[in-house]
This record gives sequence, C-alpha cells and structure tokens, in this order.
Amino acid sequence: MKVLHVITGLGVGGAEQQLRLLLRHLPVECEVVTLTNPGPVAEGLRADGVPVTHLEMKGNRDLAALPRLARLVRRGGYDLVHTHLYRACVYGRIAARTAGVRAVVATEHSLGERYIEGRPLTRSTRELYLRTERLGSATVAVSATVADRLRGWGIPARRIHVVPNGIEVDTYRYDPLRRAATRTQLGLPEGAFVVGGVGRLVPGKRFDLLVRAVAGLPGVRLLLAGDGPERASLAALAGQLGVADRVRFLGECAAGDGTRGAESAAARGAAGGAARDAGAPADPTALTDPAALTVPAVLAALDVFVSASEEESFGLAVVEALAAGLPVLHAACPAVDDLPAALTPGAVRVESRADALEAELRRQLDAGQRRLAPPPLVGHYDIVRSAAGLLGVYTRAVARAPARDRAFPSLNAIP
Repeated sequence: MKVLHVITGLGVGGAEQQLRLLLRHLPVECEVVTLTNPGPVAEGLRADGVPVTHLEMKGNRDLAALPRLARLVRRGGYDLVHTHLYRACVYGRIAARTAGVRAVVATEHSLGERYIEGRPLTRSTRELYLRTERLGSATVAVSATVADRLRGWGIPARRIHVVPNGIEVDTYRYDPLRRAATRTQLGLPEGAFVVGGVGRLVPGKRFDLLVRAVAGLPGVRLLLAGDGPERASLAALAGQLGVADRVRFLGECAAGDGTRGAESAAARGAAGGAARDAGAPADPTALTDPAALTVPAVLAALDVFVSASEEESFGLAVVEALAAGLPVLHAACPAVDDLPAALTPGAVRVESRADALEAELRRQLDAGQRRLAPPPLVGHYDIVRSAAGLLGVYTRAVARAPARDRAFPSLNAIP
C-alpha cells in the first residue's frame, strides 16, 4: 500500500509530531506533502527517510495550490490519501478525489466544543468541513470525545473510527539517574518540590493558573516546557506575584529521540493551530541551552505534573507524564476521562481554577516526593497499538473505496 499524507504545516505542533511518530510504526510506504511551513518536523521526517514535499501554499485562499496538489497526487499513484489538520483536510480531500485516488482518510486531531486547532469554531468553518468530509472514506477521531463531537455535527457513525494518539512508552520510563542529572543541570536545590507543565504557551492551556497556584506554595518550583505567544505575559505574571525566581521557562525541549527542535508531541498541544507562527521575546528566566533538554528528562525532574486546560481533544502531555510515573492533576483530558477510573490511578481531576490547583498541589506536597507505577492507561496508548488501528482503517478504506465522486464543493467556498 502506498499512502500520501497531506498536512497543513510541519512546524512544531502536536499533530505534526504525532504524524512523524506514526510513520515510524506504519508498515506501509508513506510520503508527506506539507501545504506550508516545512519546519523542524519536516527535517525530522526526512531524517527518518520519509520523502517530504513543500507545496508552498501562500494562504487559506491560495486556490492555485489545489490543482498543484491534485497533479502531485495523480503522479504519485497512491492507494490512499490521509489528511491532517483543517486546511489540509479541505484541500486534500478535494485534490485526492479530483486525482481519482481510491480512498481518502482524514484525522481530526484538535476539535473542541468551541475551537478547532486553537481557532474559534464558526458556522462557516463547520459547514465547509462537513461538505468536504463527505468526499472522504473515513474520519479518524483521536479520542472518543472527539468522535462524539463529530457525531454531534451529523457525521454518520459508520464513517468515524477512534484511533487514539500514542507514545513510545519506553521513552518516558522513569530513570533516577536522568532525574538527578536534569535537576543538577537546572540548578534545582536538593530536595526541592518541583511542579511542571508541558505545552504551547497559549491562552487555552491556562498556564497562568499554574503560576498563580505555585505562588501560594512557598518553596515550590515550577518548570514550563514549551514556547508560544503567552511566554512574556506569563513571565510578567510570575514577576508580579513575586515568584520569578521559582518559575523557569525552558522553551521548546527536544523529543526523546534527541531530534533538535522537534519538540515532544505533548509540548505543543491541541491549541497549536492558531499560534504556531507566533513568537515570543526571550526573557531572563529562560534556560540558556534548551537543546540539551528533552521532555522525558524534564518529566523525570518533576514531582507533580499539571494540565490546567479547560478543553482538550486528547491530552497527550498527561499520558506522557503518567508513563513517567508522575502524579498528575488535570482539568480536561479525554485520554483519561474516556477510560474507566481503574485504568488511570495517579490521575486526579481538578477544576481549572487557581485555588483548586493550589489546594490539590498542597495535598501532593504533604504526600511528599514519590514515583508511581505507570498505570494501565499507558499501555492502552502505546504508539504500536495506534499504528495497528490506523492500518486497519486504511485496509477497510481501500477495500471499500467508492466510485469517484465529481460533486465537489465550490472552490470559492474555501476560506
């Protein structure tokens, strides 16, 4: 089977890094087209031996990109086209069917109740999504929560397949030597109780609540791995609360495989879409050499992990933290909430409020520094299992591919 993956961009982002991870474990021939921004993940894919083509799309209304993409699909002789992220799903489905490809699959990585890929979910956005969704063979939801949202939109249940995100479990396994080395590198006092968060520094992640909660806990340190447009305001907040010396901004940390700039899937999150191209000024609390850190190393250095997001499509950062044996506090996390509680010991649901986080962190502080056994949830989200599930979707889509449909949406409708 020969598969073409079409994605909106390949900068640092959760969907982007999840694609790279999946391609390492899919036993099919794969190539990738990025509509825009062939960034660090494109470099990582090429290092893995995956061909990557940059379509050089100029913007959402660059309709000239559509025939270019269709020609590329036609020349490639692909059995299946798999699209990722909103713009790529719209253009990719049309181009694939125009080129006469046999089957089209899309993954919905980041659909919330009010946002899609970090952007407000408007009526026109939803309508165009639904019109092009009918051109595909199947839509993959990364969680049961996302599948429910898609069914609520009116997409037939038979077309929706849940294939959760996954991690390479061994990458996050706790190592006391890595913990000691990372704490030394960061200059953390011996015995310091350290709280952490990983993700894009964007409003939806609510890292401001975490800064406020830690401010009420004397002596507790906070590490934030990730970058984004909220970095300067979060640093200012820490200064206003008098905890600038206890809050460290680590920037984009490397993935566990050491690929420079290809941040862990957790370190961007579902809100990445709107803010991927936004920068933030450097600040004096930042680590001077983030290239030397990996997300697994940061997790090893922590005592408690917190995810304060009010809305998530999956919550991969939480899964990574649980794989590292950390107690986890989370607000919204379908990866945990969609499973029975027996599979998720160590994960505590907390309201997305600073006082609620502070109260629960105080209880964790009283319990002392400890490491937990990775819960059964971790095995459920092994990337090998995710790849096998996706391969099953591919096999069915190719076997049941419908006849070519020429009833495309109007190209003028593309935002």
